Amino acid sequence: MAPTAKDTARLRDAWRAAQLYYIQDLTMEAIGDELNISRSSVSRLLDMARSRGIVDIRVASPTEAPQRIEREIKSRYGVSAYLVPVPERTSHIDRLERVALTAARMLGDFFSSNMTMGIAWGSTTSAVSRHLVKKTTSNSEVVQLNGAGNDHTSGVTYSSEILRRFGEAFGVHVTHFPVPAFFDDPNTKAALWRERSTARILALQKKMDIALFGVGSIFAEVPSQVYAGGYLSEADVALLEKEGIVGDVATVFFRADGSWQDIPINLRSSGPGIDVIRNTPRRLCVLSGQSRLQSLKGALSAELITDLIIDDSTARALIANP
Repeated sequence: MAPTAKDTARLRDAWRAAQLYYIQDLTMEAIGDELNISRSSVSRLLDMARSRGIVDIRVASPTEAPQRIEREIKSRYGVSAYLVPVPERTSHIDRLERVALTAARMLGDFFSSNMTMGIAWGSTTSAVSRHLVKKTTSNSEVVQLNGAGNDHTSGVTYSSEILRRFGEAFGVHVTHFPVPAFFDDPNTKAALWRERSTARILALQKKMDIALFGVGSIFAEVPSQVYAGGYLSEADVALLEKEGIVGDVATVFFRADGSWQDIPINLRSSGPGIDVIRNTPRRLCVLSGQSRLQSLKGALSAELITDLIIDDSTARALIANP
């Protein structure tokens, strides 16, 4: 929908307020006098400027420590890391929210016009979706990477809400993937994958410019949706333990050494193979909490990540315990 004249005027006022506040160092009171509005109205305009991406705030650390850790991760794993400072005593949920907020603010730097972004639903991407900054793009698309249905829910409400937020934030077309997260029979999956309607989505996934995902972990304090949402039976969980599984990305499981192709449950998973994700030019992983450290190491061994947004204490633990 095209912006109304009122919307355009409001955005123009937000731009003027941001210019006066961030560039010309005027106080909110002085801006209010200049624009003939109240101080609270100035505050709302500045909030709009930040949420609409008119203002892009960057914070550089005055000390060497964060850059040293980021360089060490780059040297060891070939991954560009972005550290998010979070106090040690922060709850697991608040830690995830802080990292997700940072990822949402940064995503506009990675995703632009004429691009396709794949989204793996889950606790992490759901948190990111709640903090997205609006950015207008053209000829871009968002595609769901894995199905969300199981034997007691279609999963459509959960996954579609996540994708809807991304679609609205970037003004892009959203392609859903309405299939089960895991099939009961690999042959059923193979048959559906031959259907033209499904093949179209699989082809779209293969031409992604960027993939956004968290790392699923059975060990995490904030449970991964695939484990907490009833997607796995007791027999499935037992098999994962027997196979030495440390995590998953888009419901595709892997071991500590990054191997995944001979894991039986992956034959039933609707997620793209790890080779599909690995062929994506930019693979943005968002992760919080040291309980996911073992899963992160497996994902790094599988070469699934090019960019990592992570809380600083988990990043330090990664370097200390390679």
